Amino acid sequence: MSSALFFQFNEAIRPPYQILIDTNFFNFSIQKKIDIVRGMMDCLYAKCVPMVTDCVLAELEKLGHRYRIALTLAKDPRIKRLTCSHKGTYADDCLVSRVMQHKCFIVATNDADLKRRIRKVPGVPIMSVGSHSYVIERLPDAF
Repeated sequence: MSSALFFQFNEAIRPPYQILIDTNFFNFSIQKKIDIVRGMMDCLYAKCVPMVTDCVLAELEKLGHRYRIALTLAKDPRIKRLTCSHKGTYADDCLVSRVMQHKCFIVATNDADLKRRIRKVPGVPIMSVGSHSYVIERLPDAF
């Protein structure tokens, strides 16, 4: 068990929330016409620091011309960029390994497989795109 976990609550997660964004989260946000930063703040009622890794940006670039809006959204100056030190550009593995190392992140994704993998890691909340706003699951009520 990680030292960040105290009983069932993750003590490392507190405002300003650091949110790792997955590739499909950008696409679903565009489809539902939700501003990412404002939507996250409305969901969590606190300051949020959206973060995107190099792997997610590389995955968006690989998807090509149809995902250019998502790519420009990911390069927004309000979204902090994290550099990756590993080989390969598979974003799901990158996000899971970051969450396993540091329990201070919330993961924003709509990918069912990635959600299943992150649910196995104790104390990591998951944010996803709902019908008209963002939805958070597994965020402790202790804060």
